[in-house]
Amino acid sequence: MTLGLFAGFGIELEYMVVDRESFAVRPVVDQLLRHFEGAFVGDHDDGPIAWSNELALHVLELKTNGVTQSLGDSAADFQRSLARVEGALAGFGARLLPAGMHPTMDPAREFVRWSHDYGEIYAAYDRIFDCRGHGWSNLQSCHLNLPFANDAEFGRLHLAVRALLPLLPALAASSPYCDGRSTGWLDTRLHVYRHNQARVPRIAGLVVPEPVTTRADYFATILEPIWNDIAPFDPDRLLREEWLNSRGAVAKFFRDALEIRVLDVQEHPAADLAICALVVAVLRALCSERWASLATLQSLDTRELASVLWAVAKDGDEAVVAHAGLLQALGLGHEPRRAGDVWRHLAEATLPDAEPLAPELERPLAVILDQGPLARRLLAAAGTTPDAAMLRTLCRRLADCLREGESFGA
Repeated sequence: MTLGLFAGFGIELEYMVVDRESFAVRPVVDQLLRHFEGAFVGDHDDGPIAWSNELALHVLELKTNGVTQSLGDSAADFQRSLARVEGALAGFGARLLPAGMHPTMDPAREFVRWSHDYGEIYAAYDRIFDCRGHGWSNLQSCHLNLPFANDAEFGRLHLAVRALLPLLPALAASSPYCDGRSTGWLDTRLHVYRHNQARVPRIAGLVVPEPVTTRADYFATILEPIWNDIAPFDPDRLLREEWLNSRGAVAKFFRDALEIRVLDVQEHPAADLAICALVVAVLRALCSERWASLATLQSLDTRELASVLWAVAKDGDEAVVAHAGLLQALGLGHEPRRAGDVWRHLAEATLPDAEPLAPELERPLAVILDQGPLARRLLAAAGTTPDAAMLRTLCRRLADCLREGESFGA
């Protein structure tokens, strides 16, 4: 079924499975899925939500089972489905942990790769890139999928997304800790993600995608060069697929959707869906050329946008956005602004004109806009030099937030 712009949404949320007491990662997702399906399979249908495996055996993805028209309803669906997961994991002595990275995981020692269906694809990634690293096995994200009906809608949406992409970590950064310490980055997940395929750097490019506007141009400019670069390492052509592209927003032409991939997962689904609702409201304005023409959006330089992205990934809401062209394209003039102030302005400018925000999304969005992204609140709770006991306490609080559907620090 072909859907037009903003006619529906697809949401994917990734979580870690951890020990209930020590909070060390537990590679038991295959056992969890077998518990429900009776066999080692990669998927389970839970009504409006589906579960699936990821590359690492301690990561479980929950996603809308098809397209949803209501982000508020989906938040409740995710919360109900998570309760079923938690109930089953209790039998394994495990539970779910949210946030973009595990603060103390040692991937070199703890990573276990999924080896069941599609295991040959994961094995190929492991052989080429060595997945025993944070950039492969210790990063959990929220993916927002947006449909388009034709080239005209794709071009409009792609230009809008790439303009907004650099500012997203100011809302969604949730990974300030890695290897048991503060990293100096609020979004460490993005910092390690951009380097995880350095052997074939064109796969991720600059993370901010190039300003292409048609399917043919996308294949010629992005996909074909990626496939040519991976070919010497992939003689069986297992990876010659659209999903090999690892930019921060990727086109999935096989389902006519654009997937935004730079959002860290939050402490509970309503927070993720609240971020998505605000992002959608701003993208609607950009697609309608409310503040700038499509030609202006297309003229924004990819390297300059990438520089903004890494500044915001590092400092989140406190990052100073000084890119005059980007600020003007968002209707903000040309004077530098803090990223958090940019988002508060965008929320005030777009949400009143959008579809009413579901009540269950209002509170988590207010927490983010008022107190900063989850990473900021985690640092406020545990500081920049936490010991192992403090990080375990932090993990317990995060896991409780996920179970209860409550915002951290609200």
